[in-house]
Amino acid sequence: MISGKVRVIDETGLHLKPAGILCKKAVKYSSTVKIKNKNGIYNAKSVLSVLGACVRCGEEIELICEGEDEEEALKTLTKEISQGLYREELL
Repeated sequence: MISGKVRVIDETGLHLKPAGILCKKAVKYSSTVKIKNKNGIYNAKSVLSVLGACVRCGEEIELICEGEDEEEALKTLTKEISQGLYREELL
């Protein structure tokens, strides 16, 4: 298991569109991917779970990955979140 912290920069936090993008990326990995914040720990592969985390813009979250591709998952997802998930859809 490995983890890393990242700040969410999307204007809406991890609301509907960014949450969906994050989940779509997270399900590509066989590792479990979880989001930890002040409210609890949430499954990053479930849109409803991510929405339940109520992550706002500027909030720092911890990504927790566990499994055979955990390092790749953490590196890639941390980078995507730090650069803004929704920006890709706007390009």
